[in-house]
Amino acid sequence: MATTEAAAVVRARPTFWRNFWTNAILSPRTTLGFMRIDFVLGTIFVIPLMQILFFALTVQLGNGGASGIAFVAVGNAVATVTYPSIFSVCQTTDSEKEQGTMEHLLVSPAPRFPMYVGRGLIPILISLATVTVGLVYAVLFFGVQIAAGSIPFLAVSVILSAFAMVGFGLLLGGIALYLRSSIVLGNIFLFIGLIVSGVNFSVSALPLPVQLIGYVFPLTWGLAAVRASISGDSLATVGPLWLIIVLTGAVAVGLAMGLWRNFERRAFSTGSIVRF
Repeated sequence: MATTEAAAVVRARPTFWRNFWTNAILSPRTTLGFMRIDFVLGTIFVIPLMQILFFALTVQLGNGGASGIAFVAVGNAVATVTYPSIFSVCQTTDSEKEQGTMEHLLVSPAPRFPMYVGRGLIPILISLATVTVGLVYAVLFFGVQIAAGSIPFLAVSVILSAFAMVGFGLLLGGIALYLRSSIVLGNIFLFIGLIVSGVNFSVSALPLPVQLIGYVFPLTWGLAAVRASISGDSLATVGPLWLIIVLTGAVAVGLAMGLWRNFERRAFSTGSIVRF
């Protein structure tokens, strides 16, 4: 009898890929709330232009010159990866709590890894589109020059950065499970990234303790790889940066899975699992 019940439980568990694709396709339409066409188009086309324009005008008013404008244009084009990767993924917990589905989700037999990582697929695609459009704006309006030969390296750098930043968003989502809301957490790390990741000024210009903080962020290494690619650096220079991006993204996902398990137990014990 026990063997029959165990076999039934095993059959009830969805396969890895079915779980992954179900969460990748359905969750954005139900709980993540970012599949509205106005949201997607605004994220891809409006946010990059407004963010680049703001900081480019700031540099211009400070007499930063054409090179300074180009520097911040590239930095902010890449930094827009933060919006879909952190906010959309991190708000998973808020949406589940708001709709009263979090407790049902966490008692399900589905494995957590494909469930949470699957929810990052659409944000990865939106991140790629957002950064690509931002770089196009940087070239068309802000004097950034990208040689045709550097595009393959640039594409790899952007793709790896998008994956790593979604992993970082999953990590923040794990922390937000135990908090009342993820919005404040997302905003904190959004602006920390603008300060410590070399978006508007070189990381080397920061105090050493702040530099060390910046090197923890995947955005720092992703932006370094993008700048190196645009400069036409060789694979010997860009390759190690790619490796670090992958490493920081993998560490973020690993920590996210551990935090989800830990904070699930804490949230159950304190009642924050259903508090929104």
